[in-house]
Amino acid sequence: MTILLSTLNARYAHSSLGLRYLFANMGELQASTRLLEFVIGTPTGVIVEKMLACQPSVIGLGVYIWNVEETAKVVAMLKAVAPDVTLILGGPEVSHEPEAQPIVHLADYVITGWGEATFPEICRLIDCGRRPPQKILAGMQLRLADMKMPYRFYSSEDIAHRTLYVEASRGCPFKCEFCLSSLDKTAWAFDLDNFLAEMEALYARGARRFKFVDRTFNLNVNSCLRILQFFLDKIAADPDNAVFAHFELVPDHLPSALKECISQFPPGTLQLEIGLQTFNEEVQALISRRQNNDASAENIRWLIEHSHAHLHVDLIAGLPGEDIDSFAQGFDRLIGIGPHEIQFGIIKRLRGTPIIRHTADHGLVFDPSPPYTILATNRINFAAMQRLVRFARYWDMVANSGKFAHTLRLILDDEPFVRFIDFSDWLYAKTSATHGIALERLAALVEEWLTVRGNDPVQIQEAIGKDYAGRSRRVNIKQKKTAFRNSENGAALPLRQSLHLSSQELRKKD
Repeated sequence: MTILLSTLNARYAHSSLGLRYLFANMGELQASTRLLEFVIGTPTGVIVEKMLACQPSVIGLGVYIWNVEETAKVVAMLKAVAPDVTLILGGPEVSHEPEAQPIVHLADYVITGWGEATFPEICRLIDCGRRPPQKILAGMQLRLADMKMPYRFYSSEDIAHRTLYVEASRGCPFKCEFCLSSLDKTAWAFDLDNFLAEMEALYARGARRFKFVDRTFNLNVNSCLRILQFFLDKIAADPDNAVFAHFELVPDHLPSALKECISQFPPGTLQLEIGLQTFNEEVQALISRRQNNDASAENIRWLIEHSHAHLHVDLIAGLPGEDIDSFAQGFDRLIGIGPHEIQFGIIKRLRGTPIIRHTADHGLVFDPSPPYTILATNRINFAAMQRLVRFARYWDMVANSGKFAHTLRLILDDEPFVRFIDFSDWLYAKTSATHGIALERLAALVEEWLTVRGNDPVQIQEAIGKDYAGRSRRVNIKQKKTAFRNSENGAALPLRQSLHLSSQELRKKD
């Protein structure tokens, strides 16, 4: 029997940690198991042809919010051209409300929750000519100590070209109702010595970019410090070929020992993702989110002022109980703190999350198609929500890209939300587009909007010139060699973070 593990990743640069966990735990079936990844947007026929070229008896498919629609087409075609192949689905998208999903009806079996033990067990039954008695099976949760680690199954190509996802723990003790992790009973930690040994082996093979998927990395400060020290030691040993490590932190839990450790990371080696989500205390209480806003703000400000970490802070629009004015106040407060990136997200109804309990009381209307984005609430109507969606897209293009570092200050001035939503409305009226706007055209549109809004033409040209030295034909200033270059801290640093780092260097010189 040949078993194929597959999924559709959102991008080529992504790699599936879940598939590699399954592969690592296949036991005696591992020798007859293959792993094959695709990227969304690949024609269905191409995917099916390559799958069937492996001559599988069983295909296990990882299903996520970003790939469920395309995966459903793959499943339908497989059933049409290879009905004897057994199709087993798993992943967060089919782990909740499976009965209502067309893709579930098409497949043979569905594993909800953890699959490391249950998937190989189903394969053993099939190999013996037996079949599970039911279609939907609850995955058995292994003790982490009994689980085989997946990291040696990252290939040389993965290490060279893709982000490597790793986890020192699973689960989350918090109950934020918009998040699937709210369904976890607690957080479970892997044996730290074994985990660090796996990281050592990856590093020895040339891995330099590590993205931790732990929901609460700094929950256990001692473990957090040991992991951070591991990377600090690698940076000290080879500073010209430094690592880039990404962690998600709880914003109001940053003791002095952790601050001291973070402050030792040089520029371009550490990114911290901070899920702030909202500053509105009433909304926080409504969605079961525990957060000390003042401590969170103080810690983010400390990190900006006393560390070189690249800070990526999340805000969510459309939460029940929050209107545009409330969101704007939180946005402006965060702008005043000054993280490098603000990920302005629109809430999504992830299957299984408790957020749905507020539907009637708060008029929540979600798109029925993935990714199930909020369309309206009783505080924000559909038209206003669409304005926020465009705001989020343009914010990513202009602010988070790192390409308008100097010009952004003119755009925002002393009313960040009011100014940027005005720019967003104007830009959409001018272009009717939220994608496909070429960089030089976008720069010209930014300049036009600033001019229309009465900004000093000299200041506009100076700012754009600093951001786009050598690109603007209308600006005659000294070119900056650091514009649009990769960081000198090693190839591990992603392009966007490199642009932010370059912009910081330019602003210091200015």
